Amino acid sequence: MTGYLLLEDGERFDGEVVGAAAEVTGEVVFNTAMSGYQEAVTDPSYRRQILTFTYPLIGNYGVAAQAMESSSVQAAAVLMREGVDRDEPRAEGGWLAWLRANGTPALSGLDTRSLVRHIRERGAMRGGVFGTATLERTALERVHAEPPMGGRDLAREVTPAEAVVFDPRSVEPLTLAGADELDAGTSAVGPRVVALDTGIKAAIVENLRARGVRLELHPCHTSAAELLARDPDAVFLANGPGDPAALDYVVEAVRGVVGKVPVFGICLGHQLLCRAIGLDTFKLRFGHRGTNHPVKDLHSGRIEITSQNHGFAVLGPGGERTIASDEPVRWETDFGTAELSQLNLYDRTVEGLVLRDVPGATAQYHPEAGPGPNDANHLFDDFLELVG
Repeated sequence: MTGYLLLEDGERFDGEVVGAAAEVTGEVVFNTAMSGYQEAVTDPSYRRQILTFTYPLIGNYGVAAQAMESSSVQAAAVLMREGVDRDEPRAEGGWLAWLRANGTPALSGLDTRSLVRHIRERGAMRGGVFGTATLERTALERVHAEPPMGGRDLAREVTPAEAVVFDPRSVEPLTLAGADELDAGTSAVGPRVVALDTGIKAAIVENLRARGVRLELHPCHTSAAELLARDPDAVFLANGPGDPAALDYVVEAVRGVVGKVPVFGICLGHQLLCRAIGLDTFKLRFGHRGTNHPVKDLHSGRIEITSQNHGFAVLGPGGERTIASDEPVRWETDFGTAELSQLNLYDRTVEGLVLRDVPGATAQYHPEAGPGPNDANHLFDDFLELVG
């Protein structure tokens, strides 16, 4: 059975239907990683996006529960040059069968090279996956009805309905009441970190748990007062989907905790902390998505290969989209001195920030990097050093 991808500018790409026989619309983006396809499609940051893999063969080692970054598939659809159902000894099933079981539309046999070149030239745009029985003019109307990613709050779609606690003393996640009862009955272990869950990845949770952190995940609309009432040692700002400029209510909460406890943010969390101290964000032409993005630390000069997944970036303190200097850029904020400390070496956009007068730092990239690389995994230890 055949189907097609139709972009909002009318460009069409045909392929074979290998996932669920459903029609969807969303923002069409691409990921340059050679592996980690299951981690990618279950990452909440891909919510409402049609994900194109640039690596030509996807599915060659199957799927497994340990590769899940959330409880379900988050990407709207999957596009591949060649999708296969092969597996290997550790696999628990085939990739294409898994996509079908999860109701995820997918096309194989697309000219993904041509599609990615088109997106790089024209920018990420809305599109839709359709069966050949659907007329192009009908499909285009549906694509144009899809809201653009700019200005879209998707954090509310992936945030938990209520808080959940991951405690080193418990195998299973706890409610707040259950965690408080455990605290009353046993001695506390590790730092208490509360997180605004705007779409946190499971690998981030596991990295923090592995370091003995008692981690509370709160709905993204939780106020600063509610977070501080939990008596945290630190606040963590998670990754997630959508436009950070649409999350002013989260930014307000962030402003309410900066300077009171250490704050650390990853990806969307980086953007939200930057907005909280007065910087703006903007939409990238086609985003940074993959496991091969070089980032330079402006203090050490060290270059790390990082995993990234974001369509928006932070403007410099003067409104610059790119940073010309290889020296740390400092300026004054409502919370004292801030410093842009890391740069993307592909396009010189902002990749990290440090607060110098109060404990706070960010990373635009993913130090947990499921499945890799692990160059930046040390940032979790750096974060815990902020906690003290």
